Order: sequence, then structure tokens, then C-alpha cells
Amino acid sequence: MSKPSAATTDTTPMPFPNDRRKRNIPVATDRRAKNAAEARKNSERRRLIDPTTCERDYSDDETDFMKAMDRYKRDNRRPFPTWSEVLEVLRALGYRKVAEPTDLPGAKKPAGVPAAV
Repeated sequence: MSKPSAATTDTTPMPFPNDRRKRNIPVATDRRAKNAAEARKNSERRRLIDPTTCERDYSDDETDFMKAMDRYKRDNRRPFPTWSEVLEVLRALGYRKVAEPTDLPGAKKPAGVPAAV
């Protein structure tokens, strides 16, 4: 066996010729994100907000229903309950059909047909 030379026993690391960490390589930047953020900030356009769910005072019945639905979804681990389950929650709150049906709110009435009484 040959004895190691003094050059190979040196503890200083040999520089790697292709070490990217030692070079300053330009990296492409995405300018679209910056431009979009600036445009959004400078825009006078109002953000799209659903007026039926935000900035609104709810009636006591609406608040009770929302709390009951939230409790049902949490207790049963059902983030998207079926309509049958919604009806069960309404019945549990004490709602019953006691009057004749009327037109749905917002439903368009055909011309010449009287509204339900």
C-alpha cells in the first residue's frame, strides 16, 4: 500500500468548479403578481360582496336557524347537509306547516294569472 501524500491529507475542502452557490446567477421574477397587487390596491372598484350575508342585521328567527344549522353540522360532521336534514332541523326548531302555500319570494308571476291568496 502506498502512503498518502501530504496533498491528500490536507483538511481544506477543494472548491468545486460547478458550485452554483458561489456564482451570482440571475433568477427570473414573476412581475404579474406584483402588478396585480398594485392594480387591486389602486382600483376604485368595489369588491364583490354578497349583500344577503354580509353587513346585515338578522332577525331572531334567522339567527336561531343559523345557530341550529351550525350545531347540526358540527355535531354530525356534515359540512353540506341534504335538504332532508335541513327540514329535520327546521322541524326540531318547532316549525310546522299550518297555512296554505303561497308564492315563493322573488318568483316571477306569469302575466294575467292572479297571485295566490
